Amino acid sequence: MVNKKINLDLIGLNDNAFALMRAFSKQAKRENWNSKEIDEVLNKCKSGDYNHLLNTLMDYWEVL
Repeated sequence: MVNKKINLDLIGLNDNAFALMRAFSKQAKRENWNSKEIDEVLNKCKSGDYNHLLNTLMDYWEVL
């Protein structure tokens, strides 16, 4: 289980689910997360509805 967070600026981000997951993935890569960690979070995001996706992402990012 991933136990860390990324720093992400949400200003100007589209609220589309794919855009949010793409933003998370790009920032996680910049912060040296490995593929397994990123995939774990993204798979968890995809395991429910849009609200589940948002709640999951909020568990893994600090909003700037």
